[in-house]
Amino acid sequence: MTSSAPTRRTLYITHTGLLEPLGQSQVMAYLRGLSRTYRITLITYEKPADWQDATRMAFVRADCADHGIDWLPQRFRSRPRIAAPALRIMHMMWLMHREVSRNGVCLLHARSYIPALAALVVGGVTRVPFLFDMRALWPEELITASRLRRGSILHRLIGAMERWCLARAAGVISLTRAAVEYLYEMYPEELRGKRLAVIPTCVDLERFTPGKAVKDGPRIYSCIGTILSGWFRADWLAAWLTAVANHDPEARFDIVTRDNACHVRSALDPQGFLDGRLSVEACTMQDMPERVQTHDVSAMFFSGGLGKLGSSPTRMAEMLACGLPVVTNAGVGDVATIIEKHRVGVLVDGPGSDQLASALCSLDTLLNDPELPVRCRNAAEQEFSLEVGVRAYAELYAAVLDDSGRADACAG
Repeated sequence: MTSSAPTRRTLYITHTGLLEPLGQSQVMAYLRGLSRTYRITLITYEKPADWQDATRMAFVRADCADHGIDWLPQRFRSRPRIAAPALRIMHMMWLMHREVSRNGVCLLHARSYIPALAALVVGGVTRVPFLFDMRALWPEELITASRLRRGSILHRLIGAMERWCLARAAGVISLTRAAVEYLYEMYPEELRGKRLAVIPTCVDLERFTPGKAVKDGPRIYSCIGTILSGWFRADWLAAWLTAVANHDPEARFDIVTRDNACHVRSALDPQGFLDGRLSVEACTMQDMPERVQTHDVSAMFFSGGLGKLGSSPTRMAEMLACGLPVVTNAGVGDVATIIEKHRVGVLVDGPGSDQLASALCSLDTLLNDPELPVRCRNAAEQEFSLEVGVRAYAELYAAVLDDSGRADACAG
């Protein structure tokens, strides 16, 4: 913290747990920087397994305290299944209203749709402006994952919620330029004159750095992050691993994920073809940079369609920051544009044998390019810098407070 403690109070609310990898990389990483200017109250919803990890809870509490962040962790409850989201929204509203009333919060920062709906209501009652940090196009993601049927009552309700939040938010944050173009087409009136910032999932360039220039041993092909979600193409990854194994008999495979290891193995290598060449295990956030540095290339395949226009894969930013290329598919946010602009990866057209053979040929050429690590690192610095992301958030905070006339009042 700085010697002069910030006095302008903001409230950040998310149902992502601070002990989850995304909570550390995409919530806490930004708030450490913002805490130099703002006094932050942080509300998160922690999963049961994380809540029971007393050591990590204490570590995160200390980290928040060191940066003057008032962390109010809540227990994430998924039961009863139908009522849980509605109960969570009401709980969020109560917490938000309490913090605004008690502590003079001057800005609400809602990460994703459910917190945004709560902020919409509380902001309307208290006249405190709120930011709609969209993260992705949630209604379309649900449809892509077959969790929501287009045109259903629930789909229309979530669509209306999206429209309301966009119209009433003092500022909107999108992960990608592709999503912004879509939003302007869908909601031209709601976004007219709206403050809108594109801030991708950023990476701490001081933690994620290139490893040894020359590595010994076989190439390690990796995949990091969740695999068993409705929007990750595990079948493409399975086909990719098999193709690589046939192409490079010495290759090793490292799957770094919190997903159930047995389920991942079953999805990726049901016949046990890869045997001891395949590793599937979790890794702490603290150890992730060192783990990534052992890899040579990382694959990530996502479902397409409108649902992924708003996605900015954190795993891509982390790989590039370590000077490593990625293998992925087009149709995911700004991913293809970044890869083609900086020449830092290979785009796969499909899981067919000919398509994968072509991708492997392109990858061999890319990996033999001595300038590749430098290009990857430069791409991360230009596209995914945490410092730039924090600055963009701070600028949006200041602009919204100025617009609302609350900047001076919140300065104490």
